Amino acid sequence: MNAIDKLMDGIDTIVGREVLAERLSQKKVLKVKLGVDPTRPDLTFGHMVVFNKLRQFQDLGHEAILLIGDHTATVGDPSGRSSIRPVLTPQEVEQNAQTYLEQAFKIIDSKKTTIRRNSEWFRKMTFDDMLIIARKMTVARMLERDDFAKRYRENEPISIVEFLYPLMQGYDSIMLEADVELGGTDQFFNLLVGRALQKDYGQPEQIVITMPLLVGLDGKRKMSKSYDNYISFNHSSKDMFGRIMSIPDEVMWAYFKLLMEYSDWVIEALKKRHPMDTKKFLAQSLVARFFGPEVGEKEQAEFEAVFSHNEIPENMPEFSLRAMAKDPITLADAMAHSQFFESNREIRRLIEQGAVKVNGKSEKNFKFFLQSDHCPHIVQSGKRIFFRIVP
Repeated sequence: MNAIDKLMDGIDTIVGREVLAERLSQKKVLKVKLGVDPTRPDLTFGHMVVFNKLRQFQDLGHEAILLIGDHTATVGDPSGRSSIRPVLTPQEVEQNAQTYLEQAFKIIDSKKTTIRRNSEWFRKMTFDDMLIIARKMTVARMLERDDFAKRYRENEPISIVEFLYPLMQGYDSIMLEADVELGGTDQFFNLLVGRALQKDYGQPEQIVITMPLLVGLDGKRKMSKSYDNYISFNHSSKDMFGRIMSIPDEVMWAYFKLLMEYSDWVIEALKKRHPMDTKKFLAQSLVARFFGPEVGEKEQAEFEAVFSHNEIPENMPEFSLRAMAKDPITLADAMAHSQFFESNREIRRLIEQGAVKVNGKSEKNFKFFLQSDHCPHIVQSGKRIFFRIVP
């Protein structure tokens, strides 16, 4: 596979393919931009799709520019959502930015990555400077963006600040003199704005490459923490393995393509194997990418022991009744103390639905007491959460 074919593999859309092929043939070192807004502390496997493509450019000798949108993160881009993102404080943005960098370097090469922040130029700009940029775009052009058009038709409010976001993202490309910009399909409009602004400022127009949006664990919507259908870079190896095993069978082929970067002919060969074996291979491979081969093999062995042979894992978190300062303690209180669950409402729902077991027996009473004279108690929720209550 030649360079252009490798870079085209797995993409959704490209604008400027001929220009890219020409520059590659000329051995030109390209500035490849990927912008991320640190609005949350975790990167997900959805981010991994574009990070993989950025690493491919790195491997071919091009300059990878990871732009931290520490200023645009305070503005908010709905990206298909029905409302503006919550406004973060500068301190929250900076904390998230630091975790983003730590996680991103699990995929891309830190030694070959240029880190920039768009606060470098936006904090120096005056209101007059912003007006000059704003004159480059019309309201009609902004309403060509699908999510803006949808909200306008439905008479939902659109903040003027949101109209500024694509302009700010496009201006980033001017400041970086980007040759290529990567993004998900939901960023296509913004990336095109970058091309338009570069042309207006007398720069060569950047090549736009968009990657498919990764489907989440529900098999329907794009992966997002908002939908609670995500796998994050910071999940434990056990949670990562278990979450991958929970995806629908038909979805795993996109994971092989976009996350593992397997060729189509390899995926076709995998489709001839038993789906459960293939999914375990996917889970082991992805866990190994983040934690190493030995951890991947260990998590697969433990998964098989628990779910194929109905065994209880040897190693699990322990919580002491003494530390909880209660004896006895209700099942719901113990689950809340474990911090494995997002809310008391979720805990109550899981118990009432029979999704929680105590010592192998389903328990639907959230006021069920765990007493020290009957310890240890093994609490299991779903397929992934086990913990032990000791005196």
